Amino acid sequence: MVEIKSFTFNPFMENTYVLFDELKEAVIIDPGCYEPEEQEMLTDFIAEQNLQPKALLNTHCHLDHVLGNAFVQKTYGIPLLIGDKELETLNAVEAYAPSYGFQQYQTSTPDQLLSESDKIQFGNTTLYNVFVPGHAPGHIAFYDATKQFIIGGDVLFEGSIGRTDLPGGDLNTLITSIHSKFFTFPDETVVYSGHGMPTTIGREKSSNPFCGIK
Repeated sequence: MVEIKSFTFNPFMENTYVLFDELKEAVIIDPGCYEPEEQEMLTDFIAEQNLQPKALLNTHCHLDHVLGNAFVQKTYGIPLLIGDKELETLNAVEAYAPSYGFQQYQTSTPDQLLSESDKIQFGNTTLYNVFVPGHAPGHIAFYDATKQFIIGGDVLFEGSIGRTDLPGGDLNTLITSIHSKFFTFPDETVVYSGHGMPTTIGREKSSNPFCGIK
């Protein structure tokens, strides 16, 4: 059964996730590690758990979620997989990273562009891609139907939603994504968001002021 380890990295307080199961194969999702001590926290955990990283995944490619892409690729020699509509977002980071104080940002190149029909498999675990644009044009989430959780990026937060004022963002599109995709999953499904604490689909359906069922 898959296990989830979360780290909170960089000044944006971004959540980085390592998923692994009993076969010790792992995927790293949205590595926000930029400072050496953050990178060390990630690699120390992987070493301590004797994990074998198999892939690097991005839910979307805003700066705070990709700061550690190049480091992870170089360290583990694993492929980077992003949504097939998110390449422009990733390529744009190099131009604006210095203005946010990340002068040492290193670019990364995806090895595979994911469509919604693709699945991610590692160990005994299968993750299903869910296309949920609105916060970013090519945003995807990763759903585990067995353990019923979503690695949701910046779509749905506890009591809130992702911002839509960045390039490629659109509020109506985001709300539609939440209702037509996330809210079709069982109420007990846990949402591991890109920032903040986990929540559940049922909780957000009933109480989220931005997108509760009308």
